[in-house]
Amino acid sequence: MATALYGPDGFFVSGPGPAAHFRTSVHASPVFASCLLRLLSSLDAALGHPARLDVVDVGAGRGELLRSLSVAVGVSLADRVRLIAVEKAPRPEDLPAEIEWVDEIPQGVTGLLVATEWLDNVPLDLAVHTPEGWRYLQVDPATGEESTGAPVSAEDADWLAHWWPAPPPDALIKKFASAGTAKTDANLLINGLGDRVEIGRSRDEAWAEAIGEMARGIALAVDYGHLRGGRPVGGSLTGYRGGRQVAPVPDGSCDVTAHVAMDSVASAGERVARWAYTLVSQREGLRALGADGGRPPLSLASLDPPGYVRALAAASSVAELTDPAGLGGHWWLLQPVDVTLDPLMAR
Repeated sequence: MATALYGPDGFFVSGPGPAAHFRTSVHASPVFASCLLRLLSSLDAALGHPARLDVVDVGAGRGELLRSLSVAVGVSLADRVRLIAVEKAPRPEDLPAEIEWVDEIPQGVTGLLVATEWLDNVPLDLAVHTPEGWRYLQVDPATGEESTGAPVSAEDADWLAHWWPAPPPDALIKKFASAGTAKTDANLLINGLGDRVEIGRSRDEAWAEAIGEMARGIALAVDYGHLRGGRPVGGSLTGYRGGRQVAPVPDGSCDVTAHVAMDSVASAGERVARWAYTLVSQREGLRALGADGGRPPLSLASLDPPGYVRALAAASSVAELTDPAGLGGHWWLLQPVDVTLDPLMAR
């Protein structure tokens, strides 16, 4: 998975970038960047208006978010904001000069660290439950053919026991049946490769390392995810190419992604920061930052037709960002480091 995503010919390193294959909140609407700018302004005040205010975008794609922020940053922040893209791909030729481009998170970040759909692409191992216990799931990188491998390590077994314990077979059959799977098919899935899990320990470590690079500020992870009480039966590993869901063959031709165990990641970051985290849906987060998807009043259509059209378009884009069945269902994990920020953090 690491080679397929970040190797010399990996999906995120070569080619036109993720925006050509799937739509994230960054690509969906400028409202997302506007809300982050509000968060940044509040954070700036909470930090006491430091001489340098970092904005670090981890997994920056081709710099779309920072491009938007560089245009929108107001006069009060323009001279102090340092925009830093963290990405394995080469620097885009048309990237504005004021945006730095690095391949590792810098040390001593003071400000805002953003990771939009980064953690779901942090490589991880999968495991399947057998009568002998958990074993790694192996995959042929050329064909995607799967097989059962060696027993999982003690560290991974401990992570699974705490964060993704195996339900008894009867419970699995009920879950499969509730999804419309016949009992006989459910038994085949469980006894074959159906009872698979995604070992999120590598995501915990990646997030903890990111938090460890911060001096003061807020780290925000935005991603698909789940909690311990609702882990996806059979896991969530999949692939994306050209806007379509495809088989997750790790050959570099597609995005290979799995949803994030958000509670486990949050706990890992909290241990490093020694500061309580906030975990909300994107819908809640954006609304707390002023995003309003309400339809503009019809009276505006007669008083200011162009203004009505603009307001209607803005409301539509906010609706997409806050739709609980879509992007609004993403998790927002906010981890403060040596700072208290209200009102979003006051939960």
